[in-house]
Parts: sequence; C-alpha cells; structure tokens
Amino acid sequence: MTLDLTPDELLSTTRAVRKRLDLTRPVPRELIEECVDLAVQAPTGRNRQRWHFMVVTEPEQRRAVADIFLRALPLATGQPLTEGDVRRMNHRSGSTERVFDGLRHLADNIHRVPAFVIPGVEGRTDRAPATVQAGTWGSILPAVWSFMLAARARGLGTVWTTAQGPLERELARVLGVPYDEVMLAAFIPLAFSIGTGFKPAHRIPRKEVLHWERW
Repeated sequence: MTLDLTPDELLSTTRAVRKRLDLTRPVPRELIEECVDLAVQAPTGRNRQRWHFMVVTEPEQRRAVADIFLRALPLATGQPLTEGDVRRMNHRSGSTERVFDGLRHLADNIHRVPAFVIPGVEGRTDRAPATVQAGTWGSILPAVWSFMLAARARGLGTVWTTAQGPLERELARVLGVPYDEVMLAAFIPLAFSIGTGFKPAHRIPRKEVLHWERW
C-alpha cells in the first residue's frame, strides 16, 4: 500500500529523515525489493546498469556496519565552507542546528536502525577527470533518488549520508564487496517513518539558483 501523494507532493516532501525513523519496527523485505525494482527503472549512462544495492538487516551484520558508520563520522571533512555556503545554510534561522541535532540523534541510535541500504556502482572514479566522475555518478544518483522516493511513497524514511567515505574499504570488506571494482556511493539508513506528514523545506529563493541563457 502506498501513500496518497501527488507526484508534486512526493517530490517536495521526501525529506532527509533522521529523528523520525521508527527504530522499533522491522522493514519487510518485499517493500525494499519493490523500491529497488523502481530504482532500477532510472536512466543510466549508455544503458550500462552498473548499479548495486547492498541491504543489511541481520542484527550482527548491522552492528558491524553501524560501528563503521560511527567511526567514520568524525573522519569526514568535506570541502571547506564558502561564504555562500554559510549564508544559504542559515537562510532560515535554526535550520542548520536542526540538521546537526538530527545527525547527533541518528549517530546515537544508528545501532537501532532496522535496515541499511548501501548503493554501489561498478567502476571506481578515484582521481578521475570530471567527465568520468559525471558519467559514473549520473548512473547511480538517479537510481538512488528513485529508491528514496519509492520508500517515501511506502511510508519509509531515508537519509542520504556519505559516512562510508573515510572507511569505504573497510565497509566493502565487511560487506564482501570487491573494493577495486565497485564504489560504495552512499550509506542510507532505512526505517518506517514516525508519521508520514512531511512538508516542503524552506529553500533559498528561486531567483538565486535559476539562470537563463547566461550565469
């Protein structure tokens, strides 16, 4: 059974869910399989279909993966923030603090999340030029976003994280993934959401991001 959402409602209310994950309720395998079936309908570069979805639900394996998540978090640095980043992040008062509060909650409870979905794509892009990066990421990101939309439609909550990055090789080893051949693209906690009434987010004005003909 899916939620009664229009396409616009689905697109505008699929949120990064951290604090409203139901940590007490397992996610049925068939629901995850339905989401994957929809995910792989996404477009992919040259029809190569190099995507993979690792799903972790077994308790011992979840504990091992959750441990990697927690150890990887403080190692992730990312690109330095620009003045524009800071301004946009604080476009709405308190929004950034709410994001980090949600991340702290997720970290404190990551061992209780009933399922982890770790999408991968064949072909590593380490130190590859931008054209190669774009082709590879363009072949996995649409599929993962489709997965997250399908999950939302079924009352499930997700959040895209890149926590696997600093310890990707170790995570690949725990999951039995051939690291030299497959790149782990994200680390997505998955659970039923607590309530389904999500709202569109407050974003910066369209005029700041929409460009016609020239920058």
